[in-house]
Amino acid sequence: MENRPEETLDPDDWSLVRDVAHEIVDDAVRHVSGVRDRRVWQEMPEAVRGSFRAPLPVEPTSLGDVYREFRETVLRYPMGNIHPRFWGWYMGAGNFTGALGDFLAAIDGSNLGGGNTAAAEIDRQVVAWLKAMTEFPDSASGTLTSGGSMANMVGLTVARNAMAGIDVRQEGVTSLTQPLRFYTSDQVHSCHQKALETLGLGSRALRLVPSDKDFRMDLSALKSAIEQDGAEGWKPACVIATAGTTNTGSIDDMQAIGDLCRREGLWFHVDGCIGALIKIAPENRHLVDGIETADSLALDPHKWLHAPFEAGCALVRDAKRHFKTFTLHGDYLEEKPRGVASGEYLFDYGFELSRGFKALKIWLSLKEQGVAKFGRLIDQNIAQGAYLTRLIEAEPGLELMAPTAINIVCFRYRGDMTDETGLRALNTEIMLRLQEAGTAVATDTVVRGRHCLRAAINNHRTRREDLELLVGETLRLGRELEGTFPM
Repeated sequence: MENRPEETLDPDDWSLVRDVAHEIVDDAVRHVSGVRDRRVWQEMPEAVRGSFRAPLPVEPTSLGDVYREFRETVLRYPMGNIHPRFWGWYMGAGNFTGALGDFLAAIDGSNLGGGNTAAAEIDRQVVAWLKAMTEFPDSASGTLTSGGSMANMVGLTVARNAMAGIDVRQEGVTSLTQPLRFYTSDQVHSCHQKALETLGLGSRALRLVPSDKDFRMDLSALKSAIEQDGAEGWKPACVIATAGTTNTGSIDDMQAIGDLCRREGLWFHVDGCIGALIKIAPENRHLVDGIETADSLALDPHKWLHAPFEAGCALVRDAKRHFKTFTLHGDYLEEKPRGVASGEYLFDYGFELSRGFKALKIWLSLKEQGVAKFGRLIDQNIAQGAYLTRLIEAEPGLELMAPTAINIVCFRYRGDMTDETGLRALNTEIMLRLQEAGTAVATDTVVRGRHCLRAAINNHRTRREDLELLVGETLRLGRELEGTFPM
């Protein structure tokens, strides 16, 4: 051991690394610039899938060979969400500058748990910019997260501790004198139930309030639920409003819900992972009026800011309460008056001590493009949602399944069919054939008990001609397949 030469992960010849890096950048530019000319998605051949079952590598392989294996087995078979005709679930489309940001963040190598570093300053600046975009006060606090689920988890943790009536961190949830109740619409994202289960409150702590014909939380039903729970021994604690539901994009009346929360002394949380950033869209910003009054807000820069995955953010109006919810320092994490440890610890506002430099990709993209352009792109997607809706309504063979609130369009091929089981099977087959042909990726959902296709147009590369193609191919496949399913 004593005579063994010391090793490093750095290469012996940096010029070879530079050559491969140049090859990677050239391929990356081709991959993104030529995305429209490729299939949206394609199935992996079994030989490619089998390559991922290779055993653990023990001996080295040249970087060039490793990269070329990646290019052939990974880059050819992506999810496809950067493609202009990817409208599945609810994704951002990324952007090249943001991808460079991820590379540069890795080169910088900083751990954003805290510290007196330029990276930490950029993290704080990006949070400040997100506060400005959503009109949160400068005095509010915030933290970048992996995505919306964790951002909501942060906000709901602060809400639980604020409304518990005891020191939850010291005593635990078993010491609650009354069970807490959180209210949200029946259109809520599943992450909220997961959060309350993880927080020890259980799924029964989440009361689902019926939504109205436009899939917005019914305010009279909310008031009745709060009154009923109070009379039955629950402690009403928090209302979770949704700015852009996952199924239909509906936006709850946040002004009215905020007013109710203030009258009743409840915490007002907004899940704005889909729609919070409509605040920067000049034509549609009024749709999210009231979001700035929330006690806590979750949003996702990897959606309408198109930051490469992953990037979420939680904002909390009461910075001191936010800090008290998470701060904890061991002897090994003392702040110092000078040196590397003299900066504020960013982990005092969330769960993670080790934190990547995800702020950089947001910072670079906002600096390069300016926030006004991102606002116009949001308006563009909402206008495209309205355009697709008009195309569907103009076709007797198609059926719109829910009002289009923003950029999520729920529809199905109907033809001459009336059988719901047959319609579900037919539309599922249409969806799968569109995906397998590489034409477009829409996904599906159930709205008011009826199955339908769902296109979430959250893509800065989408053009109206892409939506026309979706309608045309849906009709073609529907007519071709209609006779093979129960009528």
